[in-house]
Amino acid sequence: MKILLVSDYGTPTGGAEIQFLGMRERLRARGHDVRFFASAAQPTAVPNAADYTCFGTTSRLRGLLQTANPWAAQQLRTVLETFQPDVVHVKIFLTQLSPLILPLLRNVPALYHVVWYRPVCPTGTKLLPNGAACTQQPGAVCLRHGCVPLQDWAPLMLQMRLWRRWRDSFKLIVANSAATRAHLLAAGIGPVEVIWNGVRPRPLRPALPDLPLVVFAGRLVPEKGVDLLLRAFQLVARELPAARLLLIGEGPEQAALHKQAGALGLAERVEMTGRLPREELEARCGAAWVQAVPSRWDEPFGIVAAEAAMRGTAVVASAGGGLAEIVQDGETGLLVPPGDEQALAAALLRLLRNREQAEAFGRAGRTRALQHFNEDLVAEAFLERYRRISSGELGRPTPPRDPVEATST
Repeated sequence: MKILLVSDYGTPTGGAEIQFLGMRERLRARGHDVRFFASAAQPTAVPNAADYTCFGTTSRLRGLLQTANPWAAQQLRTVLETFQPDVVHVKIFLTQLSPLILPLLRNVPALYHVVWYRPVCPTGTKLLPNGAACTQQPGAVCLRHGCVPLQDWAPLMLQMRLWRRWRDSFKLIVANSAATRAHLLAAGIGPVEVIWNGVRPRPLRPALPDLPLVVFAGRLVPEKGVDLLLRAFQLVARELPAARLLLIGEGPEQAALHKQAGALGLAERVEMTGRLPREELEARCGAAWVQAVPSRWDEPFGIVAAEAAMRGTAVVASAGGGLAEIVQDGETGLLVPPGDEQALAAALLRLLRNREQAEAFGRAGRTRALQHFNEDLVAEAFLERYRRISSGELGRPTPPRDPVEATST
């Protein structure tokens, strides 16, 4: 089968991009001819790994480019004519490639793989600047609440209008969680099937060390709730002075979080490493008793939680979004109300005081991850959808089954 993967970025810098590039390799290993189309924009110095590229930028021009990128449409037209794929799999296209690519897909079997809230929210988070969840549809409310700057509002509203006009170019829409699907359905986008994200199987971590360690890994941005984790860990440290916290990642909040740790008297108990190479990250996370995922927003999925489970680490996470689909409360980890530092501290203490419980949760989490979040099984699930849309078998959603949930309305 000839498969064209389409995404805004071809650099292996974000979780979605890394997973999509990995999908290319897994499908190629199964004998398929798979090509990757992306913009030439590079958020970091990491080289672009796409097979085909079009114009893209991370400059201020991106505000207009994400609404109308004629270079992307022109180049994609050429690729479709020369490669002639059997199916097109679009993952992220509203931050570089723009909706102008959609009319080109009307006569090609194409699916849209939604992995965040960007199709229903200009910021992609469904989160207001004050930290509250947004329950309204895009429009004047985005400007009124200060979610979108005045100079970007009109182009983004045009973008959303074009997306809605041409979204029927896709034969199938797939969401990465039931939470993402719910947001799409609330905006009138459907039917939608669900395929959970997959992670690479990895060796079971070693037995837990004597040091009770909590690990956070991810972007240091407000919606990830790391400041909340620090306040909760201050409560933990009072009850369990031996406990330590490891923060892995980088982002705009890094300096503020370092300062906060000092102000809370945690300078000797909190280590901030910045971004780590994958092998070192795995080694450091493998020593954790608990992986903390204290997100304020409804994570569309929560890949860090799935990776921790695959590693065999207990997870304490916010009870919202896709995280509530990954973590089975009281079996593979603990779920706490988002933004509740007292509940977060109590959950962390429960596991840091009970090594056997942490080990048991980790074993159960690994079993679940191997059954539900194995990236090879996800590749097979998408191949099944490719065959269905390329053969014209529409209107017959795949029945729900393990390890990949598939639902539609």
